[in-house]
Amino acid sequence: MRIGVPAEVKTDEYRVALTPSGARELTQAGHEIFVQGGAGEGSAIGDDDYRAQGAQIVETAADVFAQAELIIKVKEPQPAEVALLRPGQTLFTYLHLAPDPQQTQGLIESGATCIAYETVEDQHGRLPLLAPMSEIAGKIATQAGAFMLEKPLGGRGLLLGGVPGVAAGKVMVIGGGVVGQNAAQVALGMGAEVYIYDRDIDRLRELEHQLNWHASTCFASVLEIEQRLPEVDLVIGAVLVKGGTAPRVITRDQLSLMKPHAVLVDVSIDQGGCFETSRPTTHTDPTYEVDGITHYCVANMPGAVPVTSTWALTNATMPYVLRLAEKGIVAALAADPGFLKGLSVVAGRVVSEPVAIDQGLTHLPAAEALALLAASR
Repeated sequence: MRIGVPAEVKTDEYRVALTPSGARELTQAGHEIFVQGGAGEGSAIGDDDYRAQGAQIVETAADVFAQAELIIKVKEPQPAEVALLRPGQTLFTYLHLAPDPQQTQGLIESGATCIAYETVEDQHGRLPLLAPMSEIAGKIATQAGAFMLEKPLGGRGLLLGGVPGVAAGKVMVIGGGVVGQNAAQVALGMGAEVYIYDRDIDRLRELEHQLNWHASTCFASVLEIEQRLPEVDLVIGAVLVKGGTAPRVITRDQLSLMKPHAVLVDVSIDQGGCFETSRPTTHTDPTYEVDGITHYCVANMPGAVPVTSTWALTNATMPYVLRLAEKGIVAALAADPGFLKGLSVVAGRVVSEPVAIDQGLTHLPAAEALALLAASR
């Protein structure tokens, strides 16, 4: 199979979708790899590193898209990239379609087959391609939040971990999944007082054990959150609905309950954000203020640490890329119901039910989508 790796063009995105080790595995299996020149530079990977493992370096993204049957990326395709997609081509990347009808429409019109990393499931219903980036984003969320609490950056002027004789700061983490757990672990490591919220009691029991009973686990009711907001210095939103738009867990009115210059970090921003006042920001310009509360809503948090996140991501995605290349798209998806859950758009039809519901579209059931794919090849 011919596999293409374009350079990422989203603002402040430094990751790349393939490492030299991945190129070696694919070329050794007889596949052709086309990497855009400079694609790996942000992750400290040079063109010669790819060439040494059998990949071909091409000059532009248009060259990559023109030659490849399978395009692998990190972030959702930007409009210029969507325009390069064509029928019969497959795109495998993070899509986060639910809050982005413009991208959905572009992918529908492209006629391409689009598979989303973030909705692929393993046999236990977990999200193996989202997990490594969730781990990194959770750690960055606390790290960034602690930084933004510093006075010169508009924060309260508080050291999150405190010092002897001065109380530590308080951190509220809303969402007890992979992001929330990692955010809480880092906050505890800094010495903060941590409250982690979720609606799944069994998950809260697990977190008690995983966090060594050092964090307070709380049921995420509206009243419980409201009662805690006046006490906390940093709130991390880590709410996930698989494939769907994130629910709002803090409204603008509730900001008035918080301390002046407290910080909100919205890790759910890729799925529309879980705070009413959230809007996407970049690493270059990461924060803004609403009603005296600092908001950090960077839409690609792991992109800030590409030397870590590129390898973490590709370690997870490579087995799936190999399956697509070896078996072909239809057979690879048909053989794994969890992989099939990543199928989002096929031949101008939306396959992801959560995306269709959020955008008022009709969804094509996965079995029908597979049959349509098989018939077109």
